[in-house]
Parts: sequence; C-alpha cells; structure tokens
Amino acid sequence: MGNQNEIRYCNLPQMPQRSFNVPVGPMRLEAILVMAKKWVNGTKLKYSFFEGDGFFTTVTDNSGNQSKLFWKGTESEKEAVRNAFKKWKSQGIGLEFEESSDFRDSIIRIGFAKGEGSWSYVGRDAWDIPKEQRTMNFGWDIVSDEDTILHEIGHAMGFPHEHQNPKAGIVWDEEAVYTSLAGPPNYWSRDQTYHNIIRKISPDDVQGSRWDPNSIMHYPFGANMIISPEEYKDGLRPEDGLSERDIAWVKQFYPKIDKRTFVELKAFHSEIISINAGDQINLEFSPEESRTFTVRTFGNMDTVMVLSEVVDGENQYLSGDDDSGEDRNSSIQIKLLKGKKYIVNIRLYYKTSAGDTCVMVY
Repeated sequence: MGNQNEIRYCNLPQMPQRSFNVPVGPMRLEAILVMAKKWVNGTKLKYSFFEGDGFFTTVTDNSGNQSKLFWKGTESEKEAVRNAFKKWKSQGIGLEFEESSDFRDSIIRIGFAKGEGSWSYVGRDAWDIPKEQRTMNFGWDIVSDEDTILHEIGHAMGFPHEHQNPKAGIVWDEEAVYTSLAGPPNYWSRDQTYHNIIRKISPDDVQGSRWDPNSIMHYPFGANMIISPEEYKDGLRPEDGLSERDIAWVKQFYPKIDKRTFVELKAFHSEIISINAGDQINLEFSPEESRTFTVRTFGNMDTVMVLSEVVDGENQYLSGDDDSGEDRNSSIQIKLLKGKKYIVNIRLYYKTSAGDTCVMVY
C-alpha cells in the first residue's frame, strides 16, 4: 500500500447546505437531496483548460513571501484528462463531454495549480461558480495518475466520496486520522479532514447504494486509521480504475439515451409524466410558428427541467428550471423559432400524490 505519508487526497470545496423556504417532509427531502447535485441525463458538460500566464493563484508563505501558482497545464496533463473523460463516456452513459477552447463557455473549468491539491465541485454546484474561476484542479502531476482524474470527474458528474457513505459503517481512529492528514503531503486543517473524511454524508444524500470499498470515489487509507471493519485495520486500498459498482451506478443514473423513445410535444396538448422518482422523460418540440412559448409542468411534484435546441445534431442548452422544495411548478418562458427542433428533458425528484402530472407547452 505504501506509506500513509505518501498518499495525497482530494480536498473538496465546502458548499453551504441547501435551505428551503417552505416546509419539506422527510421523504420529499430525501428524494430532493439525492438528486440535487446530479445533472439531467443527456446534458453536454463542456470542459476547458486555462491557458497562458494570466490565470494563477497567489500564495503567501510563512515569511510573507508571495508566489504564483499558475493554472495552465502541460499538453501531457491535458491529454490525460481528455482520456479520462473518454473512459467515463465509454461506459455507455447518457452524459456528453466536449472540450471547449473558451472557459466562459464551459461548465467544468480545469486548472493545474501545483501545490494547491486536487479537487472538484460536485455536480451542479459548478453552476454557481463565477466563469473566471476553476471548478476543478489537479495539484500534482497526474500524467500517470488516471485514478485521480477519474475521481475528480466523478465529482463533476455529481458523485460524493464513497468512504463517507453512511452505509460504510467505518469507525475511525479520529485522532490518528487528524494527525496523519495534518502532516505531509496534505497539510490539512482539522476542518478539512473532518469535511473530507470523518464527516458522514447524510443518509438523505445517498440513494440506496451499498458501500463499495473499491469505488473510484473512495480514498485509500494506511494502517491504524480505521478501527472497524476490522479487516481494514492494516489499511484499505481500492483496486485501480472504475469498480463494477461504479460502472453499474453511473449507467443507472445516466443511462444511454435512445432518441427513438422521445415523446413528441405539441402546443396546447398536455403530455402525462408517468415516471418514477429519479427517472427522466425526454420530449421533442417543433414549433409551427415563431413566438414566445411557455413550457410548464402541472401537478404536485418536484422536477428539474432543461430546454435545449438541436443544432447540427447536438443539443445546445437554452434554459432550465428547478422547482424542487418549492410550492410551484417548473416553468420556462422563451422565444422559439419555427423550423427548429427543441428538446425538453424532465427529471422527477418526487411526486406528492397519486394524481396526474403532466407537461405542456403553450
């Protein structure tokens, strides 16, 4: 396994807990939180690399001396990241990845600031990050470290740390963990160690998944950090690469999309949404006139809805709305053009009654 002092860890940025303006029951809350950071299936996640010397982080050492950590990477590092995106895509998933030369056009914006650690925002948290800032960083040479790249892309797709799964049942020697992470090569504060290791993810944030100690989203740990399960007292080292459960889980949440199953949406005609929580309905709409339309869901349900235009066979994002945890329905009002084709993707968080739920464009 190697010395614990040689293991470098992903340091996730801390984001505020979501709050709700209306009362949300426990079952509804669980359904919302499980889905909250995941993307609508079929989303094209554009990624880009910061180039040139104009992008950097300024750091100050203990003597007050300042230095710059540049965000640009080598061509070998960028190629390693491209290959890791391809590996995730090759599992047969519905998410799309596309490199962009313009960071302002990208959801995932990647830096290579050495010494700043490796990290990524989780899923849709990246939407809230200003365009001139990174949403992912690689803080050491990752050319021969595919697992770190796959791990950070897993976060970008919405997956949390597996060792923080409440179903893992890990009992830590907490002081041993804090002491180990405070030293080289991580130099973490107690708060960072708690956030990334000791803290258990709320059961509301985990969708019925058993603990997978071989997951790409699981840290390796050296001896004397885990008290139980006893078999890991001498250390836990996940197998290299994506585990069988990683692949099964990503295909379950982002299954390959069959466009033959898309439902045609017509103006002023309601289309029933007969799917289960966590599932998605995909619809096509070709307006017969150019004007401002409203696309809206009806019924007691929590959904996230995305509207895209089909351009040269590719879906280009136009707008979206998320009504989860609110006393309203998803609604998008936008000008659409005759002769164009549009795609409406709706993922269901939670349905509060047995009555009909539907979507309409008018």
